[in-house]
Amino acid sequence: MNYVIVDRGDPLSKQLAEQFHTLAAANGIHRNEEAPEIIISIGGDGTLLQAFHTYCDRIEDVAFIGVHTGHLGFYADWKADELEELVQMIAGQEPRIVRYPLAQIELETKEGTSTHLALNEFTIKGVDNTLVAQININDELFEMFRGDGIVVSTPSGSTAYNKSLGGALIHPSIESLQIAEIASINNRVYRTLGSSVVLPQHHHCDIISRKEQRLQLACDHLNMTRSDIIAIRCRVSEHKVSFARYRPFTFWNRVREAFLGYDVQ
Repeated sequence: MNYVIVDRGDPLSKQLAEQFHTLAAANGIHRNEEAPEIIISIGGDGTLLQAFHTYCDRIEDVAFIGVHTGHLGFYADWKADELEELVQMIAGQEPRIVRYPLAQIELETKEGTSTHLALNEFTIKGVDNTLVAQININDELFEMFRGDGIVVSTPSGSTAYNKSLGGALIHPSIESLQIAEIASINNRVYRTLGSSVVLPQHHHCDIISRKEQRLQLACDHLNMTRSDIIAIRCRVSEHKVSFARYRPFTFWNRVREAFLGYDVQ
């Protein structure tokens, strides 16, 4: 078994990374940054997003494991004091692989088209003024949007920015995308639904720029500012992200612990 570690860079995460290297070497698990099979994220959910984008070009060949050094995260299911148990499980048993949907984002610009993947969400906002865009669903006009921005989330990302906008929580087994509005303006010209919309796997949406405007785009934590966007197509990707589970870590338990704070008796 080959592995690589991506850590948050703080002293505790670095210390845990060194501890993992020592335990792994003693259990016949090999460190291989070029061709890992398992990617260990040590930090929080932000660290795992960083790990995902670092290795997304090998997404079909790797599985992720999260070790959290703070509060329980949605992707990081192992605690700092459980490294020895984790290493022993990696060395001694086959994990259950859980696969989550990803968002595929295609940017059409004056220079051409580029494709990006998002694990949590894709966000588009106006930089100098409100965002003005036409929203098409399956190549038909859905609404004319004016407001602060739009968030397109995956099911696993539905608990993040999407939730703060009043969007629904979607189980990751449902291959879908959710579109949520950020502070939309409604008048005689611009009319929006005002609630989030969930699209199934075989649907797509297009966000079409309706004026010359600088736009702030983000795929998870990766940001870019562009003034040449013509249209953006969002769909469920054919690729999925894989997580290696060595013990139960259900989605609804994570939701309960993160937002309600109830412990199972």
